Parts: sequence; C-alpha cells; structure tokens
Amino acid sequence: MYLARFSYDVLPIHREEAMEFIRREAQAAREKGLEARLLVPLTRSAGGAALEFEVELKDLADLEVFRHRGIGTSEDTGAWMRAFSEILAAPPTTEIFRLAD
Repeated sequence: MYLARFSYDVLPIHREEAMEFIRREAQAAREKGLEARLLVPLTRSAGGAALEFEVELKDLADLEVFRHRGIGTSEDTGAWMRAFSEILAAPPTTEIFRLAD
C-alpha cells in the first residue's frame, strides 16, 4: 500500500477556493474507490504547505492513472489542474510513501 501526498502553497486569500479544488479531487478519488483526504495543517513550518491532499494507492501505477484522469476524463483533469494552478503560489510538491505493515 502506498500513500501519495500533494502539498499546495496558496495565499490566505485563496485558501477557501483551494480547499474547494482539493475537496473535488478527494471526492473524485473516493468515487474511484480510493481513500482520500484533505489535510489542513494547524501549524506550519517555514516554507511549509498551506494545504495537503492524500490518497491511498494499492499500486504505484495507480498514481499515474489518478494524476491523468483523477477528475473524470483527461480533459476534465487538465482543466481542473489549469484552474487550480492559477491560485497556487508555487508548483505543488508530491511525496510518495510506502505504508509499513
């Protein structure tokens, strides 16, 4: 089992809008049978992400499928990514973890 964590840096003025984008992403993952959640850090280190999104994956290949078709079709996902990127202060970062038994 793997965990992909996407970290997003947004200005406070765009926080609610960013949360809506991430909620849509989480809902789409759940509709595909994946565990997904929005994380809102209560504390932030210097340079830390404002918001995070996690999705559990059974196989690493699922990550590529989710990245390209997470929000419906490839076109829908591309449109979502372009709209979301307009409010990001920096490119998102992705961390991939292998869950230990």
